[in-house]
This record gives sequence, C-alpha cells and structure tokens, in this order.
Amino acid sequence: MIRVLIVDDSRFMRTIVEDMLSKEPDFEVIGVASDGIEALRMIESTNPDVMTLDIEMPRMDGLEVLRQRKTVRKFPKTLMLSSLTSKDALATKTAIELGADDFMLKPKGINTVRGIERELIERIRNLISIKYIQRAPEANVGDIATRCVVVGSSAGGPPMLDVLLSNLPSTLDASVVITQHMPEGGFTAALANRLNRLSPLPVKETENGDILFKGHVFISKAGFHTVISGFINAFGKTGGKIVHTKSPPVHNVRPAVDKTFTSAAHVYKENIVSVLLSGMGSDGGEGTEVIKGTGGKTMVCREEDCLVYGMPRSALERNAVDKVLPLRLIPKEISELIAGMSR
Repeated sequence: MIRVLIVDDSRFMRTIVEDMLSKEPDFEVIGVASDGIEALRMIESTNPDVMTLDIEMPRMDGLEVLRQRKTVRKFPKTLMLSSLTSKDALATKTAIELGADDFMLKPKGINTVRGIERELIERIRNLISIKYIQRAPEANVGDIATRCVVVGSSAGGPPMLDVLLSNLPSTLDASVVITQHMPEGGFTAALANRLNRLSPLPVKETENGDILFKGHVFISKAGFHTVISGFINAFGKTGGKIVHTKSPPVHNVRPAVDKTFTSAAHVYKENIVSVLLSGMGSDGGEGTEVIKGTGGKTMVCREEDCLVYGMPRSALERNAVDKVLPLRLIPKEISELIAGMSR
C-alpha cells in the first residue's frame, strides 16, 4: 500500500487529487494539508510514503517545506505539482536541487485537470521504485562520441526516462540526446537535474555548442530546436555538437524530435540508434524514417507501456521501425546495438 499525503492550498486540487488516488487499490490517502506548516506536522504524525507538494502556499510554501526536510525524522518521496509559468519553472528547478524527487505540470484549466489522472498515478508508483546512485566523478569528458542514441518523448515520457537511463551501463560507448516536449522557462533544466541523480551516465541540459562526448546524456533545452551538426576535433576525430535554433516550431513544438533525429542521422549515419517513447501527435515519425534510411537502428516502446501512443505509431505507420519492445528491454537493446557498431 502506497501511503500518500496531498499538500495544496487549493481545496479543489486537494479534493480532485484525493479522488483520483483513492480509486487505486494500492493507494491510501492518509491526509491532506493546505500549507507547509500543516504538512510538516502531518508528515511527523502519519509517516507517508509519498507527498504531492504545491509550490505557492500561504504561511509556508513548498520550497520551505523542502528546506525543512533535515529536521524531519523520515521525509517522504516528494512529487512537486507545478504551474506552467516561468516563475514556477525556476521554483521547480530549485525544488529538485533541494531534494524533491519529481515534478509534474498542472493543466492550465480546471476542465483539463482530470486529464492528468493516469500520469499522476504512474508518477507516484514510479517514485516508490526509483533508486539514487553514487556516480564516480566524470571521466573522459574530452572523448568525442562516434556513436549516438537519440530518444524522443512527450506526454507520459518522464517516468519512462527514469527506467531507460537508470538501466543504461556507465560504459556506454555513445552519446545520448533526449528530446522531451516541455514548456520553456526552466523545466528541462529541472528534468536534467533529477535524471542526473538516477543515471549512471552524467546528464545535463543542452547548451549551444556542446560537444557530444561518449558516456554523456543531453536533455534538449525547451524553447530551442536541438540540431546536431558535424564536428571534427583537433585530432581529426569526427562527431557531433549541439546547435540551438529558434526556427519555427515543428508539429507545434520546439524542441521537435524530428529536428534532432533528422540532423543526427546525417552526422552519425549507420552509427545511430533511435527510440520513441510515449507521446501525443506525430513528432518523431519522419526523423525515425530518416535514421532508418541512413542505416541506423530504430525502435519504439510497445503501446502497453505508453500513456499516449501517437509518436511511436507515427513511426510504425512509415514502416520505419526495426523493433517494438517493452520499456524494460530497451536499455539492453541499446547497449547491444551500440556495442555491435563498427566505428
């Protein structure tokens, strides 16, 4: 049984989140709180496994609750519920730095709140299973990658990225570039920060001009397309580097998976592996087709493991997919494909 404490100053949000979670046989909502002071008292008295935590609240906000975590005997795993504003993006990044375990974006309108139900439930279940790692200091930073793994995801993608990255080997002989649809303002930086605590490979948000080093993971910065261009280092070794562009959105999103996949295919040709995870719409289908056309390897996650199957389906409809796999098998498949590449 997963014991959950709901903390939000909105009576509406407290009520609807409680209703969503109470339907699940493996969940028990052990209490609700309207501010941070009440939340800290209830953590001590009820010992929840997981807490959903609003950021802006009267008396004590969510960030101050996190700052008090060392004063609490047993602090629960924490899922931040963030609004879609630049201010909340910065606060979310700070929350992750203060020890929050994950974050989720609240819908803009009251009428769409019910749409987060399945993702909210899966996020909380995922929190119970995640384990943080102690990674050795980064090494071989200057070793340019001659192989590349590109990953695209959208709605329902972040918990899948937890599984994917936490199961890749620290010795992976490739760079990994992940394009996750998110609003701009700092949310992708927060995502990179939290994934960096789970992954055997170092994770960072992309910066314009980043060189793709092997054994490193890059999260596409929201608000820019992440384009991969060819790069030759001082020793004549060829690889890729990140170029940010503000060119118009593709599929109404920026960054677009198709932009990253297509540009990376032209740089890495047969030495690239692509993966499409959960996501709405058709972004990634065209890019997957280009990768297959250059001799790269392509895969998508099976539908049963995805919240939304639009993006994987768009690649399948183009007959551009080599394998459809359960999420748990994708990291092993990536490792084996990269190990078998010649370059």
